[in-house]
This record gives sequence, structure tokens and C-alpha cells, in this order.
Amino acid sequence: MTDTSSSIRRRFDRTGIMLAGLCALHCVATVVLVSALGVGGHFLLSPEIHRIGLALALIVAAVAIGWGALKHRRAAPFVTAMMGLTFMGGALAMPHGMGEAVLTIIGVSLVTIGHLLNMRPFLKRD
Repeated sequence: MTDTSSSIRRRFDRTGIMLAGLCALHCVATVVLVSALGVGGHFLLSPEIHRIGLALALIVAAVAIGWGALKHRRAAPFVTAMMGLTFMGGALAMPHGMGEAVLTIIGVSLVTIGHLLNMRPFLKRD
């Protein structure tokens, strides 16, 4: 692969890591703000935010992790990210609250690890 395509893939991985961080921040902020202050529930708990976030995560992960899997022929980044996306999808089926936040944070953590593994082509092959 050319340096340009590798650079683009790395940008997708970085975008995925940034989205995962924003998602985790959203989860923590929602629990803290809604619990402590009783404000922001109408916006922060909106199901659309979660659906859009998962859709963005799916698109970015599909491009970055899929591209990396084709290039590096390693299963670990793909499997780790897909497990994370599964947790995130499962969180959508839960009612808002601590359970949903925990599943989402586990999911975004795994997706982030998948992106980090994907960015490190020198790691030992699976």
C-alpha cells in the first residue's frame, strides 16, 4: 500500500479513537449531569444521539479496521473492534441508565483498542 493510503487509514483510526473518546465522555457526562443536577436529560438521553454515534462508529471502524485487516492480515484489531461495536449495539437495547453507560464504555474502550492495534502494524501477527 502507498504512503498516502496508509496515511488515510491512520486518519480513520484516529477519528475512530476520537469518536470513542467523545462517546465515553458523553456517557459519563450524562450520568453525572442527569443524576447530580437533573438537567440535560431531554438532550443527553436522546436515543438519536446514540443511534447516530453507533452509525458513525460502524462506518469509521468498517473503513479503518477493514482496511487495516486487508493490509496487515491480523485478526486482533478486527475482532477487538467488532466486540466493542457489539457491546455498543447491545447498549442501545438497554434502558437509559448505568447499565447502558457501562456497556457503552466497555464497547468504546474495545473499539479504541482495536483502532490502536490497527495503527501498530509492527506488532506480532496473530
